[in-house]
Amino acid sequence: MKVAVFSTKPYDREFLDRANAARGTPHELLFLEAQLSPETAALADDCGAVCAFVNDTLDRAVLEILAARGVRLVALRCAGFNNVDLPAARDLGIAVARVPAYSPAAVAEHTVALILCLNRKIHKAYARVREGNFSLDGLIGFDLKGRTVGIIGTGRIGIGVAQIMAGFGCHVLGFDPHPDPAFTASGARYADLADLFAQSDIISLHCPLTPDTHHLINAATVGSMKRGVMIINTGRGALVETRALICGLKSGQVGHVGLDVYEEESHLFFENLSAQILQDDIFARLLTFPNVLITGHQAFLTQEALTAIAETTIGNIAAFAQSGQPDHPVTVAMLA
Repeated sequence: MKVAVFSTKPYDREFLDRANAARGTPHELLFLEAQLSPETAALADDCGAVCAFVNDTLDRAVLEILAARGVRLVALRCAGFNNVDLPAARDLGIAVARVPAYSPAAVAEHTVALILCLNRKIHKAYARVREGNFSLDGLIGFDLKGRTVGIIGTGRIGIGVAQIMAGFGCHVLGFDPHPDPAFTASGARYADLADLFAQSDIISLHCPLTPDTHHLINAATVGSMKRGVMIINTGRGALVETRALICGLKSGQVGHVGLDVYEEESHLFFENLSAQILQDDIFARLLTFPNVLITGHQAFLTQEALTAIAETTIGNIAAFAQSGQPDHPVTVAMLA
């Protein structure tokens, strides 16, 4: 099967080529640097499938273009599928597949790295020492032991964060509509969302982006949190209303912010924009806060995760080519 791979970076090509070559009958992969959009969808002409990433556009307009060119499978090389119009895909006869779990440890460990770096001001200390400044003023952190960490979304990543933070001696609370015994097995306990907001010193987001979770962190919820709370988001950008976050930072209600995702990241992340002036004023405002640490959607970026993503993606394509059904389908029912 010929597959158009959009939003390709060098590491995507390396790991997908390796996984594809390991197959007895490898597929024809057409690597494209462009993001998938209405303007670029025609590049998938004569392809039976497209392989897309988190910031590719897969709305009805794009899917109609793809369907008209013979595409019958969208193979997402990520777990989230909020960028796909699933009802449109169903109507057009396009199957959608994803990578449901690649390396939960990768994202969980990056989450904790953000917490540690923000708390102990590692990013600030690094910059100071590089300039010969060994002053400790402004670098005071706090012991994690005894602090309360609230985890919203207790899937594999959330459980991984809970286990690590429990190892630091933290009290761990969780919220999830679908409780998992593995979460409480780590010594954590479930709480309702209001209690989690009120009691947590650190709040970490690991839930999917749905209509119910869109802007879960907003002016009202920020106001219900402990003053000086640390907010970490390695989930999806739009879980957080950025303007409300900035207001919380300005007032001191929010004490630290660690982000690996941003709700308007599609025109920023994964690209080198160092020679350009940022046009996103809200993102630029975030960068002015000394207690904000942002990474460019790299929480997944480990050798193990990239290997798993590539192997599962190629597996989905191979299964669809053989049976018309990918190994890990995404359906409209999953929106409920």
